[in-house]
Amino acid sequence: MSDKNKQLAQAILEQIGGADNISLATHCMTRLRLNLKDRSLVNDEAVKAIPGVLGLVESGGQVQIVIGQHVPKVYQELTTLAGISTHEAIEENLDKPKEKLTLKKVGMNILDYMAGSVTPLIPAMITAAMFKTVLVIIGPDLLNLISVKSDAYVLLNALYNAFFYFMLIYVGFTAAKKLGANQVMGLFAGAMLLVPELVALDGQAFQVYGFIPSTMHNYAQTLLPVLLIVAVMSYLESFFKKIIPSTLATIFVPFLTMLMTVPLAFALLAPLGNILGNWIGSALIAFNNRAGFLATAVLAAIWCFLILTGMHHVLIFFGISSILTNGVDFFVLTAGGMAQFAAFGMAIGAFLRIRDKEEKGLALGYVISGLVGGVTEPTLFGVGMRFKKPFIALAIGGFVGGLYAGVMSVGTYVAGATNFLMVLGYVGGGMTNTIHGIIGCLISLGVTAALTYLFGFDKQDPVLQKD
Repeated sequence: MSDKNKQLAQAILEQIGGADNISLATHCMTRLRLNLKDRSLVNDEAVKAIPGVLGLVESGGQVQIVIGQHVPKVYQELTTLAGISTHEAIEENLDKPKEKLTLKKVGMNILDYMAGSVTPLIPAMITAAMFKTVLVIIGPDLLNLISVKSDAYVLLNALYNAFFYFMLIYVGFTAAKKLGANQVMGLFAGAMLLVPELVALDGQAFQVYGFIPSTMHNYAQTLLPVLLIVAVMSYLESFFKKIIPSTLATIFVPFLTMLMTVPLAFALLAPLGNILGNWIGSALIAFNNRAGFLATAVLAAIWCFLILTGMHHVLIFFGISSILTNGVDFFVLTAGGMAQFAAFGMAIGAFLRIRDKEEKGLALGYVISGLVGGVTEPTLFGVGMRFKKPFIALAIGGFVGGLYAGVMSVGTYVAGATNFLMVLGYVGGGMTNTIHGIIGCLISLGVTAALTYLFGFDKQDPVLQKD
C-alpha cells in the first residue's frame, strides 16, 4: 500500500507542475488541498485520470484533489517527495500577491473563513458525538443499562461536553490558524468568553478596565463572537509585530494585542456577533417555518452538491449553533442527515447494479466508506461525478426523505456522527421523533438506491458487463 501511495503522490506532482509549484500543501478527511503558485501548470484532466484520484475541484483558491480516507498517507508521501513541510509551505504562502477585493471576493472570503474554522474540528466533534451516542444507547433514553447518577453516565456526558461546552476555545484556535495568527492567543480569545465569573454576569452592565461601558452576556451558545474577535485580533497582532522590535516581541506583541482586543471584544465584537448569530438563526427558523417541510426537502436534495463545493460546512456551522442555542435543529442537520443516507443509497444502488468485478469492488468500498466511515465524497465522485445519472437519483431520494422528515418535524439533538449511527441524533426527541427520523433516512436510502439501480447507468456502459 505504501508503494501505491507513493506512486499516486508522484503522479500528482508530475501533473500539478512539480514541487516548485506548491506554496501550501495540506489535507482534510478526503482531499489533498494545494495552494499553487501557477494554476495554469495543472493538467486537470490528467490529474483526474490518475488511478486512485476520484476527482478534482477548485475552491477558495485551492486545487483540491479527492483521494478518499487514505489521503493522510498520500499527503505524507507527497510532502516527502516534494521536500516540503506544512510549516515551511505556510511561511512561503504568506508572501503571495494580494488579490483585488470585490464584494463577491469579500463574501467568499468570509464564508471560507467560517468554513475553514469549523472543518478542522470535525474529528473532535465526531469523537464527542460518538461518546454521546454510546450514552444514548446504554442510558435511560434507550436500553436503560445505566442510571443518570452512575459513573459511566457522568463520564460519557463529560466527554461529550469536553468538546461542545468548550467549543469556543476550539474555534478560537482554528480561526487563528486559518488567519495565520498566533493560535495560542486564539485559544485565549475563546477561553475569555467562557470564564465562569464573566458568564455569571449575563445581562448585567460591566465596565471594561473600569471605564469602558458594556453589557456582559453568556456567549457559550454562539460561535460568531469568537470568529469576529479572532479576526480583529489577527489584524492587531500583525500591526504590533511590525512596530515592536523583535527583542521585545515575545512579551509585548501578545500582551498589547489582547490589551486592545479585550475592550473591543466585550464592548463591541462579542455583542455584535451574538446579535448577528441570533438574526441568522432566526432567519433560518423563519425560512423553515415559512417554507415548512419543503425547506427541509429542498436542502436535503441539494446538500450533497454543496459537499462538492465545501459550502455545506457553513450550513453545519449554523446547524450546530442551533443545537447549542435551542438544544435541537429541525432544519439544517436534519436535511443533511437525509442527504447522507441518500448518498449511502447511491453507493448501494451502484454496487447492486455494476457487474464488472473491479468496479463492483470499488462500489463496495464506497458503501463501507459511507455507512461505516461516514465519508460520502468517494461515492459522490466515484459514482455521481463519473456516471452523472446517479446524481438525479440522489437529489430525488434526498428530496423525498427530507420531505417526510419535514412533514413529521424531525429534530436532530446531537451533531457529529456521519455514518449510520447518525440516526441516534434523533433519540433526544423521544421515541416518535426517533422512529420518524429513521423512516426518513430509510426512505432517502431506499429511493436513491432503487433509482440508481434502475436508471443510473446506460445499458451499454462497460461497468454493466461481466468480465
